[in-house]
Amino acid sequence: MSSRTNFTELLEAGSHFGHLKRKWNPAMAPYIFTEKNGIHIIDLNKTVVKINEAAEALKQIAKSGKKILFVATKKQAKDIVAEKVKTIGMPYVTERWPGGMLTNFATIRKAVKKMATIDKMSTDGTFANISKKEKLQISRERAKLETNLGSIVDLTRLPAALFIVDISKEHIAVAEAKRLNIPTFAIVDTNSDPNAVDYAIPANDDASTSITLITGIIAKAIEEGLSERKMDKEAAAAEEKETGKTSRDEAEKLAAAAKFKSSDEEGVVSEENKTSAGTIKKPRRKIN
Repeated sequence: MSSRTNFTELLEAGSHFGHLKRKWNPAMAPYIFTEKNGIHIIDLNKTVVKINEAAEALKQIAKSGKKILFVATKKQAKDIVAEKVKTIGMPYVTERWPGGMLTNFATIRKAVKKMATIDKMSTDGTFANISKKEKLQISRERAKLETNLGSIVDLTRLPAALFIVDISKEHIAVAEAKRLNIPTFAIVDTNSDPNAVDYAIPANDDASTSITLITGIIAKAIEEGLSERKMDKEAAAAEEKETGKTSRDEAEKLAAAAKFKSSDEEGVVSEENKTSAGTIKKPRRKIN
């Protein structure tokens, strides 16, 4: 399989710039190439490998029909992630991570249902019977819920994986996923612990160009998985249709054969009866 990116692309995106040396996490040592002007430089050859590993794993998850939740609430990442993820129909959190989003998922779902209830109130005439003040309060509540939870409306069950930008900032999301054994994928900078996630992509998680490149690659891999899933379903449906047609044809042939055999047997029996009837002699009349 060909690589999804290369050293030059990552270099041009500034993915090699880490944090100041004094802010580093020693666990990132295997992914640091050198230090320049007090800043750690990430080994992009290792970044290429890790991107390919993460992309392939996420592709398979998407192909299985499961959801992948994207988490990026930092200012320079939120809009980029939202834009990339909307195109592939995956849920995302880009405003604030609501505590218990995963570990208390049932409560989050109740909040999402509340949004639906408010929407229903606005269409079934309920709003016509309440005061302007109450309408305003309900509308504000709806807007707040939309901001925090609007992107996860279609997430009816726990996600199969998380993709995170900056695990230091999103440490609560990482902790909740770990507690529930949900696989985690993340862009990890030199100030974070790569062992905190299952698939760490060593790269600059502050530069918008770096975030855009890596998130785009991941989104494309997921899109491939969804496309393959769609093709597999279409192929299975076509095969089932063909199999069903063949089965019907076979059934019709068997039914026709059975009918022919039945009529043939009836003909034979009829002929035998006729022959038998022809050979029976009438009893002679006794002459007194």
